[in-house]
Amino acid sequence: MTSGVAALWSARTSLRILVRRDLAVKYQQSVLGYLWSLIEPLGMGLIYWFVFGVLYSGATRRHLGDAAGSYPLFLITGIFAWMWASSALTEAANALTGQARLITTMNLPRQVFPIGRVTGRFAEYLAGLPILAAIAILYVAHGRIHLGWTLLALPLAVAVQFVLLMGLALLLSAGNVLMRDIERIMRLIIRVLFYATPIIYPLNLVRDSGMPGWLKIAYELNPLVGIFQLHHAIWYPDEFPDARLLTVTVAGSLLVFAVGWWAFRRLEPAVLKEL
Repeated sequence: MTSGVAALWSARTSLRILVRRDLAVKYQQSVLGYLWSLIEPLGMGLIYWFVFGVLYSGATRRHLGDAAGSYPLFLITGIFAWMWASSALTEAANALTGQARLITTMNLPRQVFPIGRVTGRFAEYLAGLPILAAIAILYVAHGRIHLGWTLLALPLAVAVQFVLLMGLALLLSAGNVLMRDIERIMRLIIRVLFYATPIIYPLNLVRDSGMPGWLKIAYELNPLVGIFQLHHAIWYPDEFPDARLLTVTVAGSLLVFAVGWWAFRRLEPAVLKEL
C-alpha cells in the first residue's frame, strides 16, 4: 500500500487534469453550469424544511434542541455533505467501465480514476461552502447559533469522509467491472443510506426511539453516522460525536479504505482483462 500511495501521489498532476476534464464534460452543455451543484442541494433542503420544519414542526422541535431555531442550516449542512457522498458513490461505480480506453492506454495507477470521481464531487462540495457560511452568518447575526472551537470539526469531517469515500470508490469501481449489477444495487443502497444516516434528523431521535438496543448499535456502526455528526457539530457543539462514536467512525473509515485498496489491487488483473 505504501508504494501504491507513493505512485498515486506522483500521478497527482494527472489526477488534477482528469478532475478538471470530468467537471468540464459534466457541465459543458448546461446553461447554469456549476450552479447546479448548489441548486440541487438547496432545492432538497427547501423540500425537507417544508415537510419537517413546517408540516411536522412540533415533532422536529422536540428532538432538535438548540438546533430547532436554525433547522434550515442543520438541513443544508447535512445535504451538502450528502450530495458529495451520494454523487461520488454513484459515479465511482462506473469510473472504470466508463473510461476503459483511457485506462488501457494511459500509464497511470488505475486508482486515479475512481479517486478522481471522489475528488471531483469534493470540488462541488467546496463550491457550496460559501453558501453554507453565508446562511450560518445570518443565524449568528440573529443569535440563533454561536461559533466556537467546533468549527475545527469541518476539516476532520472532510478528511474522514474523503478516506471513507475513496475506499468505497475503489471497491465499487473494480467490482462493477466484474459484476455490472453493482451499479444498480448502489442506487437502492444510497436511498436507504440517506434515511439511515442523521442527515435531516438529529442522532438523538434514534437514540431516544423505541428501537431494540442491538439495532441502535448496528446503526451507529455505519461510519457515515459519525461523519454527519461532525458536519452538524460545526454549528451545533452538542452534536459532536462522543469518544466511542468518533473512534468507530475513524477506525471504520480507515478499515474501509484499506479493504478497498486491497480489493482493487487483487482484482486489477481481472479488471484489465475484462476491460
